Amino acid sequence: MATTEHPPPSRLRTWMLQGLSDMGKPGGHTGPHAEPEPPHNGQRWWRVMCLTGVDYFSTLGYQPGIAALAAGLLSPIATVVLVIVTLAGALPVYRRVAEESPHGEGSIAMLERLLSFWKGKLFVLTLLGFAATDFLVTITLSAADASTHLVENPHLTDTLHGKQMLITLILVALLGAVFLKGFLEAIGVAVALVAVYLALNAVVVVVGMWHVLTEGHVVTDWTSALTAEHGNIFVMIGVSLLVFPKLALGLSGFETGVAVMPHVQGDPGDTEENPKGRIRDTKKLLTTAALIMSVFLIATSFITTVLIPEKEFESGGQANGRALAYLAHEYLGGAFGTVYDLSTIAILWFAGASAMAGLLNLMPRYLPRYGMAPHWARAVRPMVIVFSLVAFLVTWVFDASVDAQGGAYATGVLVLMSSAAIAVTIAARKAGQRNWTIAFAVVSAVLLYVTVVNVIERPDGVKIGACFIVGIILVSLLSRLARAFELRVTSVTLDDMAERFVRDMATRKIRFIANEPDRRDKAEYRDKIEQIRADNDLPEPEDFVFLEVTLTDPSEFEGDLTVHGEVLHNRYRVLTLESSSVPNALAALLLHVRDSTVCTPHIYFEWTEGNPFHNFLRFFLFGQGEVAPVTREVLRKAEPDRARRPRVHTG
Repeated sequence: MATTEHPPPSRLRTWMLQGLSDMGKPGGHTGPHAEPEPPHNGQRWWRVMCLTGVDYFSTLGYQPGIAALAAGLLSPIATVVLVIVTLAGALPVYRRVAEESPHGEGSIAMLERLLSFWKGKLFVLTLLGFAATDFLVTITLSAADASTHLVENPHLTDTLHGKQMLITLILVALLGAVFLKGFLEAIGVAVALVAVYLALNAVVVVVGMWHVLTEGHVVTDWTSALTAEHGNIFVMIGVSLLVFPKLALGLSGFETGVAVMPHVQGDPGDTEENPKGRIRDTKKLLTTAALIMSVFLIATSFITTVLIPEKEFESGGQANGRALAYLAHEYLGGAFGTVYDLSTIAILWFAGASAMAGLLNLMPRYLPRYGMAPHWARAVRPMVIVFSLVAFLVTWVFDASVDAQGGAYATGVLVLMSSAAIAVTIAARKAGQRNWTIAFAVVSAVLLYVTVVNVIERPDGVKIGACFIVGIILVSLLSRLARAFELRVTSVTLDDMAERFVRDMATRKIRFIANEPDRRDKAEYRDKIEQIRADNDLPEPEDFVFLEVTLTDPSEFEGDLTVHGEVLHNRYRVLTLESSSVPNALAALLLHVRDSTVCTPHIYFEWTEGNPFHNFLRFFLFGQGEVAPVTREVLRKAEPDRARRPRVHTG
């Protein structure tokens, strides 16, 4: 295709858009990594588990405190309910997601395949809005909790008191700065962080359990208070089910676990079409992470509930947002507590990095392919600035509070998990697996219930999600409108008959007639030629080749073009094409013919009847409408040299 010459860009523009030219191409890299992994080369599954673990396991930094605030004395029982949903619901769902999308596309891609046309695009954009909520609030919530651990450290409380907002904003800014410089997901760093963090948590759990055993009255006091407050075990379970939606943060991490699948090594015999080893090892990854997290969730919720005074969990209390850190300082001393704080701060900050990487990988996977993102959205650095500014806004709106952001985070997590459950239910039904269909349908119902309850009780999450959805849809449609006249065909391929037509015409004058196929009988083509000759005052001997475009899904943006040649009624030569946009297909073929023959092709149209604005909307939404002027405009943008531009004639 023709290229346009531009003056050399500034150094700042070059730096900001570095790597843009390689993004969006087949095999091109669209994420923040320096280089994509070579096919089938990766890391052992347990190492990759640590990569997703910085997000999943870091929730131990705030989950026990949130559970205590939400469920009070029932926190351990409510956490057991959470673990049951995790192991019996979320885990089987995402093991199936890994099987259905082994290249890391996740549940959004599974649902995308079920819907076509604009309704499919809008549905995906809606899910992307909730995914953005999940990842962005992960960044802000993790930074807020990291700053809480820093401010509440006994050695720093006097110095940093009242500066949590500033510290959180600095941490978010530092995260953005790392990505602006160039970020490579270092699995080795993730392994070290997760190993140290889990080891320190294990020490806190063991010491906490020791104190529970040696101070027997704390369990007696807890059970007595629990019985006095709720009566019997059935009431306790019922109340736990009711408060369970508030504990949904403990379900986070599964979507990230599927997203990192391409990093899993798998077996030497794996192929991209059938990566059995990668699927098997990803299932190990998900299962092991869920089991480790389940053990820690139950143990930490128990020791924090029975050992920490209830008032300390409340806003302003020393255990608010940092329950395990409170126990570390209380029972293991200031030195160990400070080491624990540093480890927690590091893994929470790295969880934000993982979320930022997820955003930068997720958005370019969909929006540029839909034509719903500006060109610069494929470059990492401009998007880092955009996401960082949004993170600043979210931090300011929620006053850097961990508790206040819990609802928004849980909403994003639950919507994605519900969509995943629905996707695997549909997949199981299509596969004729009746038992799995019923099981996944039950899980879907549970997750949808939890999502609805969470939205009703904490509407902040859906409000933020709605803001992201509206923002993404608005920006996407404006971008699609701004890029309406781009040449969107990635390649043009002609079959043997089509090549023969083009070579034959190149010996004379290349003249095409754009024809909207109707009956395709002899009279249709004869009348069309007579009309074009009359409208354009062409001599009788001139011969033509007809171009006929069959519309596919007009909501698609880019695609390949395959051209087939055929002779109809033993006389009329016709080139047939399939494309999501008639003008784009015609413009792409004209440029291809020009480049392959070094001749200037001519194409002849009829004017389209009707209101020009309505015809433009038909083109924008349905790929047809005012074809002649739009084809000419696509050619004008693609080929700035008027002398080399294919000629468009309209009568």
